[in-house]
Amino acid sequence: MSVISKFRLRELGPKNWGEEWLVAETETYIGKLLRMKAGHSGPLQYHVKKDETFHLLSGRALVRYVDEDNHLRTAVMYPGESYHVPPGAIHQVEALEDSLFMEASNPVFDDRVGVDAASFQ
Repeated sequence: MSVISKFRLRELGPKNWGEEWLVAETETYIGKLLRMKAGHSGPLQYHVKKDETFHLLSGRALVRYVDEDNHLRTAVMYPGESYHVPPGAIHQVEALEDSLFMEASNPVFDDRVGVDAASFQ
């Protein structure tokens, strides 16, 4: 018989852009809360295996991504919006205001590959 278990929240180390907290971890998925400070961003990157979706709970952010024509695009993200980022999709998030994100993904860590923005039009 399966039973529920309490999960102990844990911080995933200091980030120059804010805070990252692991709120769920199983063999099939993980959940995170990310608090990003206004004016900060993560790197332009892609993941080899990680398949993630992030949802903006509060704040406002820019989402940069490379489209199917290899152009770097930018979209403003508002609370209540979500983006799915499959493996290999180049992306970056920048907080325009202090922002709180929820992220769900397969259980993959340290799978970032940095990308040079000068490679795209």
